[in-house]
Amino acid sequence: MVKAIIGPGKYVQGNGVLKDIKDYAKNLGRSFFIIASENGIKRTRPAIEESFAGEQAKLVFEAFRGECSENEINRLKALAEKNEADVVIGIGGGKIFDTAKALAYYLGLPVVIVPTIASTDAPCSALSVIYTDEGVFSKYLLLPKNPDVVLVDTGIIAKAPARLLVAGMGDALATYFEARASFESNASAMAGGKSTKAAMALAELCYRTLLEDGLKAKLAVENKACTQAVENIVEANTYLSGIGFESGGLAAAHAIHNGFTVLEECHHMYHGEKVAFGTIAQLVLENSPMEELEEVIGFCLDVGLPVTLEDLGIKEVKESDIRKVAEASCAEGETIHNMPFEVAPEDVYSAIIGADALGRKMRQGDGSSTVAK
Repeated sequence: MVKAIIGPGKYVQGNGVLKDIKDYAKNLGRSFFIIASENGIKRTRPAIEESFAGEQAKLVFEAFRGECSENEINRLKALAEKNEADVVIGIGGGKIFDTAKALAYYLGLPVVIVPTIASTDAPCSALSVIYTDEGVFSKYLLLPKNPDVVLVDTGIIAKAPARLLVAGMGDALATYFEARASFESNASAMAGGKSTKAAMALAELCYRTLLEDGLKAKLAVENKACTQAVENIVEANTYLSGIGFESGGLAAAHAIHNGFTVLEECHHMYHGEKVAFGTIAQLVLENSPMEELEEVIGFCLDVGLPVTLEDLGIKEVKESDIRKVAEASCAEGETIHNMPFEVAPEDVYSAIIGADALGRKMRQGDGSSTVAK
């Protein structure tokens, strides 16, 4: 049996580390093609240009158009080639990371990932999630290596809306439970082998960190403070979850997330918010103990993650729509088939309805807001 664990070439995290980006990127090349949103460019360009001052380096900034699609990747590829780039840098959130990683792969270049939010576990992975131009899940692009450098400036992340950090907690919430299911089924992880004890330990640490520091971190970020709890949650959302999912395995939670992308009502929700509900649905699918379900749903209510279909934007629950979600969740090649038992669309439909009922029941005595602001 072959086991494997993988990760980025270097992971650097700290308050203010963006000003040191030259020190971590200069050995990779001299012509940097930098992808970020228009606002992201405005916020980070001064620090990046100051960092590279005095270096014989070319910096080309290009605004990302919003979707990690084949068309956007091809557009950026043409521009990077025109500018003779030899390093790709992605700055921002998950879709920008995935686009930068895919672009670097197609060009055969090193890539540096700079999160300005901690809303997904995408930064560290050798994976890009490709969508259509309309935002519907298309495919996973498995990459031959992880990013060369992941540079995480927690001072910037602490100034982003708290909802983004909470969405990252939702993505990280699935890590342990999906890794556990994959381990029980002896499924292969995206790392190219079976799960290692190290990957399982990181996945479990990710979950425990969320329970211990999630609410504290949310409250701190709501007040633009970068506390130790924020540092711990950023590490959980980014590194622990990234290594945990990729080397531990994905299962039902992310497949159910992908299923929900077929519903237009859910398109305004962040990836991690849908994954959080997918995690509850996976636990229902497994018939997990009530104590575990209460712990997970209670955590979601505390930090403001979705626990019901209404929370996901589905105001009118139509059986036909939920069955479409269930069908998409069970598509050939989906990670739901890593569960330690056979799963059919009917099972997923029932699990989603059951998860919604549990969420509504537990919310009745809770005053938490639907989604973190």
